[in-house]
Amino acid sequence: MTGNTAKGTVWITGASSGIGRALALRLARRGWQVAASARRMEALEELAAEQTGRIFPYPLDVTDLALTRRVHRQIEHDLGPLDMAILAAGTYKRDGAFDFRAETAQAMIAVNLQGTLNALEPLLKSMMQRERGKIAIMASVAGYNGLPGGATYGATKAALNNLCEAMKPEAERRNVSLSIINPGFVDTPLTARNDFPMPFLISAEEAADTIEKGLDSGRYEIIFPWKMKMAIKVLHALPAALRFMITRRLVRAGD
Repeated sequence: MTGNTAKGTVWITGASSGIGRALALRLARRGWQVAASARRMEALEELAAEQTGRIFPYPLDVTDLALTRRVHRQIEHDLGPLDMAILAAGTYKRDGAFDFRAETAQAMIAVNLQGTLNALEPLLKSMMQRERGKIAIMASVAGYNGLPGGATYGATKAALNNLCEAMKPEAERRNVSLSIINPGFVDTPLTARNDFPMPFLISAEEAADTIEKGLDSGRYEIIFPWKMKMAIKVLHALPAALRFMITRRLVRAGD
């Protein structure tokens, strides 16, 4: 199917749940044609049924580079050139010094970091050739500071922040905009695994609203909620000794 919409065509990875799903529905309601990707076809079909003719399922495991390239080509063949992409696929499992396992770290790196890179490659190539497009990468405020229990997860998000910042000036020379999204705690299936208090928790719908407004305004960094933004940036600015004085209190007694 090829079609034009008032807003354009957007590809969202990690679209079957959480922030990705909320964004897919929100943008579809706003007039976007949405290519929705995630591993579970059944979940994608349920999503597409909520906005028939606006959301189109493209099942994908972002850790598979060859498949990611093929899905990108198929989307542009079916729906036309992409105007925007939101790379939101991600996973989380608590890890740290007490329970560190390389296999657990590898799984998070494969999805959060390598999976983003796999989608970023064809997007950059096609958008920079056309000299038009917008790419938003989902990271996290966890990328600002190393926090107990989030060793590998935070490391992947820090890498995405660095990657996006490094590429932005180059991409802009070809009229391609890069943005980084750094949410705090959002009520999603991933955060539902947490067994600790999550300050300033917001809904996925609230997150999608903030992200949409940030993308519309052209902001580079979309970080929210504001209370978490202030707390995490103050922590980041502290001398190391003071940071560790605070983060030592986050080590759980049972670890």
